[in-house]
Amino acid sequence: MYNDFAYSYDALMTDVDYKKRAEYLRSLFEQFDRMPTLMLDLACGTGGFSNQFAKMGVSVIGVDISYDMLAVAREKSAEQENDILYLCQDATELDLYGTVDGAICCLDSLNHITDYDDFCKAIERVSLFLEKDRLFIFDVNTVYKHSEVLANNTFVIDTDKVYCVWQNEYSPKDNTVNINLDFFTPEGDGYFRTGESFCERAYTKQEIVNALQKAGLKTEAVFDDISQNAPSEKTERIIYVTRKV
Repeated sequence: MYNDFAYSYDALMTDVDYKKRAEYLRSLFEQFDRMPTLMLDLACGTGGFSNQFAKMGVSVIGVDISYDMLAVAREKSAEQENDILYLCQDATELDLYGTVDGAICCLDSLNHITDYDDFCKAIERVSLFLEKDRLFIFDVNTVYKHSEVLANNTFVIDTDKVYCVWQNEYSPKDNTVNINLDFFTPEGDGYFRTGESFCERAYTKQEIVNALQKAGLKTEAVFDDISQNAPSEKTERIIYVTRKV
């Protein structure tokens, strides 16, 4: 449920330029449709994208499975004076009060759904609450990233707020990566240690296409990360622009 991870997440994600990415997503909405007036931010985490779109004047519903992630998101939105509705829900059981005219799911959040039936179900739930002809834009980590970049590697992230040891275990059978994180946060003259473990799965192009078709979504475009370029064999994150038909 990403409990301890929630309070170290932003410190670990300092390389993510939320403003730049939100502007890129905005350009895709405007290129293929229009800016939403009410947008779903699925698996919103600590609210990085929700707050950026709220600043653009979009009404946002942020949904996440983690109470702790949402607690951080609510605090950030209050500090930035953004009025965002946050709901604690499993993506496979998404239940909104009505329809939205745009939806996003960012930073490989869908990869955290490791059961393919659940992956399909989450996309179907988004489609259910998305107005006809409107866009669902999401990104996913690729099989290449899981097998060649994350793989069986260990990473160390050292910031002023947290020291993190990131250990991976890759399974080629189903393109999953088991991720173990150990956090060391400064406390007095020492450090306080916490940990988090979860799994991510990379889906093939055909698996994603089948899931979209099942959900009644048409693929409008597929791009390499933050670009208008077609994905390559070494693309690590792919952007999907889809439309409800």
